[in-house]
Amino acid sequence: MGPSPFIAAPPMPAPSVEQAWLKLVQVQVEGSLAELLELPDEARLDMRWTEALGHVREYVLRPTWRMRPALLLAGYCLARGSTTVPAGLWRFAAGLELLHAFLLVHDDVTEQPALRRGGLAMHHLLAPGRPGQHLAVVVGDHLFARALETMVGSELPGAARASEYHLRMCRYTAVGQYLVERGGAHLGSGGVRRALRMARLRMLREGLCSALVCGAMLAGADEALRLRLARVGCDVGLAWELREEVLGLFGEPRAGTRAPRCDFTLGRRTFPVLAAWSRAPPEVRRELEALWAVPSEREDEAALPRARRLVEEAGGRAATERLVARCSSNAVRALSALPNPNGLRDLLQALVGQLAHRMW
Repeated sequence: MGPSPFIAAPPMPAPSVEQAWLKLVQVQVEGSLAELLELPDEARLDMRWTEALGHVREYVLRPTWRMRPALLLAGYCLARGSTTVPAGLWRFAAGLELLHAFLLVHDDVTEQPALRRGGLAMHHLLAPGRPGQHLAVVVGDHLFARALETMVGSELPGAARASEYHLRMCRYTAVGQYLVERGGAHLGSGGVRRALRMARLRMLREGLCSALVCGAMLAGADEALRLRLARVGCDVGLAWELREEVLGLFGEPRAGTRAPRCDFTLGRRTFPVLAAWSRAPPEVRRELEALWAVPSEREDEAALPRARRLVEEAGGRAATERLVARCSSNAVRALSALPNPNGLRDLLQALVGQLAHRMW
């Protein structure tokens, strides 16, 4: 019997422009992150700290989307009309990722997930129980300091001003996070507006809007372009956050990944809940109020399915999805008025589309 004929595998589809862009950004930024976390000045301070830094490097370098750096680079290149970027921009982008890692570490101490980006959350890496949580807060503080050191020290014209802008957005998002941790908006008249305001504040936590605007600032963009990109970033950021709030009630964990935050278990009254309450008849409103007001009510195994059913049937989920679609359309419309040098506006529109429609 002769040799089997060689059967060629079907050709793989060529990656899209935005996928190629994301891959390039991932490689470059992760190289910068690895370099930034070497820290020879800390190498001999204490063996326990050396061990902690090993966990930090592994945590920060886990595979992820790197969308903030991708938007930073896109904003810069669009403002310049060129894909040529200075070396310092990669350091600034890596600084944004370190700052986001700081927020993730602190968020996980609050929300207590076991996993993050396919591995253990930082507080589980460092020590069991409450000591691990305390140590994770300190590690987060270290990441915050390293991020600022990196961004301001990137030697780019305008780096200090762009860093100031990004940190101002961080202040606003802290307000949103504080209000969410206090339970969110009240179920009552005006609650939908307050829930939407909190979603707008909280969406800044992802850093998508500020990354885009910072890129343009670092390129020397004029105020009109910065404002247009801020509008794009705010619309897509709000779409992202509202979808996160849908997943915070209706999302299910997937194997090997971090479970969606469970806003119901945490007693958070987010936009889908307020949208449902505003549309519900009096008897359903009373049920929703009881479920979210009394922690013991949420501990019953039947409570989460019941809450989901009430919000779904009252139209809270559908109302949120409609607002997500509207925000996405607004972002695309705002982009359409921008110039398109070297296809950079088209690239940015593709990145925004991935953000607006991605489900986690």
